[in-house]
Amino acid sequence: MTPADLAATVLTAARAVFVTRGLDVSLLPETTTVERPRNPEHGDYASTMAMQLAKKAGVAPRELAAALADELSSRPGVKSVEIAGPGFLNIRLDAAAAGVLARDVVLAGEEYGRTDRLAGQRINLEFVSANPTGPVHIGGVRWAAVGDALSRLLRAAGASVGTEYYFNDAGSQIDRFAKSLYAAAKGEPAPEDGYGGAYIAEIATAVLAGAPETLKLGEAEALEVFRVEGVRLMFAEIRQSLDEFGVHFDTYFNEKDLHDRGELQEALDRLREQGHIFELDGATWLRTTDFGDDKDRVLRKSDGDWTYFAADCAYYLDKRKRGFDRIVIMLGADHHGYLGRMKAMVACFGDDPETNLEILIGQLVNLVRDGEPLRMSKRAGTVITLEDFVDALGVDAARYALARYSSDSQIDIDIAQWTRASNDNPVHYVRYVAARTAGVNRQAADVGLTRGEPDDFRPELLSHEKEHSLLKRLASYPDEVAVAAELRQPHKIAHYLEKLAADYHRFYDQCRVLPVGDEPITDLQRARLWLNDATRTVIVNGLALLGVTAPERM
Repeated sequence: MTPADLAATVLTAARAVFVTRGLDVSLLPETTTVERPRNPEHGDYASTMAMQLAKKAGVAPRELAAALADELSSRPGVKSVEIAGPGFLNIRLDAAAAGVLARDVVLAGEEYGRTDRLAGQRINLEFVSANPTGPVHIGGVRWAAVGDALSRLLRAAGASVGTEYYFNDAGSQIDRFAKSLYAAAKGEPAPEDGYGGAYIAEIATAVLAGAPETLKLGEAEALEVFRVEGVRLMFAEIRQSLDEFGVHFDTYFNEKDLHDRGELQEALDRLREQGHIFELDGATWLRTTDFGDDKDRVLRKSDGDWTYFAADCAYYLDKRKRGFDRIVIMLGADHHGYLGRMKAMVACFGDDPETNLEILIGQLVNLVRDGEPLRMSKRAGTVITLEDFVDALGVDAARYALARYSSDSQIDIDIAQWTRASNDNPVHYVRYVAARTAGVNRQAADVGLTRGEPDDFRPELLSHEKEHSLLKRLASYPDEVAVAAELRQPHKIAHYLEKLAADYHRFYDQCRVLPVGDEPITDLQRARLWLNDATRTVIVNGLALLGVTAPERM
């Protein structure tokens, strides 16, 4: 029995009590929840239903709790119900009701944990979005891991999600990039405001390999070649490095397309229709102060050039036109000042900033060796890149380490800890359970132990304390996924997996699955094999949400 099943049983029991007592059943909620008590001695689950309904129904909380307890105790799968405090219901399940979950999880496979909690939501999730002027740096790596995990979570919770990478391939930074490539091609130092690092020389060389006559052109023409080809090559490299990191976007969107298709003017016209545009000193402004911004924002400068904010407006409008009702953007710590203007911009379009836009701000991450942060990349020159990070930790450890912590906290990733094959390395600890459960299954097959047919499964045999604890942890997984998705917190899945791994190790140590020597195979061992395989199912599913592989051997 899952928490959702038990919650439904509690609600059904409450309805029966209300009907029997002649109470108004319209007071009952459509759904309810049960929680795990902090102290396991208080039961398997707790419900506050009696306290929530007592005042509305005109009944004393403990009196209503007593009636609910009597009704619940008669329900299949409920072993006992105790009343605590002002009306808490502490519920214990019988072994069969708890144990049947092991079979249900195995039969559900990769579908176990998926819910419809966010069904009907159309979410556009934009993350990483590094400028195409250099490799993805360590801050972008964090968003790559967290953003991809979040997209998987949202989908598992039933949302329709489109992931998006926005290339700022228009504007002054591209001019500086082209000039840096041009200088490198001529063997000259980068311009004062340009880009350095070995990658600039590599890309300049690649441009010349494809267009060897470039340096014979006039400066303006040569710069255009380096601009177009340089961005294309950098774009391709960024995509490849993200692909190798296991991060694949549904849409790669180029800022330049907004300019070429006239979408900035379209956004300006829409904002003008809404009555929020004004002209001052030859420039075109958006009156964002009407909606809480600290100052109004320029959309088009007096020289006719568009601002970056104008592109932000057009890009938001483009996403909304594509049918997304919630735009989620993941930004680095240096973009905190964007919140006010972006929320105000949404309001200027006539949308609800709290419904249609969500901005997540991530904090810094440091890669540490011997207690000292690594700050320099051999290739990029000034920052640690995605390739540096993966070279140091490997894809699985890097993704898990970055997704394990709340993105609004600054973190240090210690290379030594995250590459050790020991229990103090969280990703090793969790992945080891994936390997151990697979190993148990292989060993069981070697001695002729199989789970048997689902109808022959005897869940009531899973009555050991450690079996019960493991089953409760497995039962909570769907709620863990839904809550992590709702709160945009993939790190909750990592923490859950580590607790599940600990529960499995305790079960493995005290509940023998495999027969010893010539011992006959028992129904208890078959039941435990179901539980072993259910644990692997959830470990595999949970790691998949984080983009981490679950090995069969380690």
